[in-house]
Amino acid sequence: MDYEMISQTALFQGCSPSETEKLLHGLKTFTKKYKKGAPVYLAGTPVTDIGIVLYGTVQIENNDLWGNKNIISLAHTGEVFAEAYACVPGEPMMVDVIAMEEAEILFLNVPELFRLSAAGKGEYSHLIHNMAIISARKNLLLSRRILHTSSKKIRDRLLSYLSYQAGLQKNRYIDIPLNRQQLADYLSLDRSALSKELSKMKKEGLLDYHKNSFVLKDIE
Repeated sequence: MDYEMISQTALFQGCSPSETEKLLHGLKTFTKKYKKGAPVYLAGTPVTDIGIVLYGTVQIENNDLWGNKNIISLAHTGEVFAEAYACVPGEPMMVDVIAMEEAEILFLNVPELFRLSAAGKGEYSHLIHNMAIISARKNLLLSRRILHTSSKKIRDRLLSYLSYQAGLQKNRYIDIPLNRQQLADYLSLDRSALSKELSKMKKEGLLDYHKNSFVLKDIE
């Protein structure tokens, strides 16, 4: 196991590779590999383990009875998922977690983490502190998505998201982390309607784009 890489994740921030190895040996952990498209967690299932992506990418998504998919977020190498559900005993997942490519996940048992911390193992309290920060950051991400999708108009949703990315990257020339389908899912839009609106915006001189690269233009 690559303790050097794991020590650089948000969950183990502040821990050296040797400290990370010691902490993991004291916890209930296991690793599992997944093929592209394989489910990691399914909605309706209670979980006790948080996942750390050792390599690959997983997608957190909501699928309704009519087959509509809504992307909540992506977890890439080194990132954590399912921490909120694992912290609440018996709470069923409201979302699916799907491997978007070949991936390996390290699972860490949260009840055992809480038990060790309550027993006076201060080093494990540090992990709980980091987990709280991770959870707070994700809440902010969800709030941001609500902001982007608050308008009923397709254009307003696109402008909100692209404006945020421009501010984040401090540039009008931006690369977004989502392809067209992922962007449509993230903004809760039909892909063809999104593509049609982007074409209109390009013709009107609001922006230019090629694949995931965008140029946001000044409006005179």
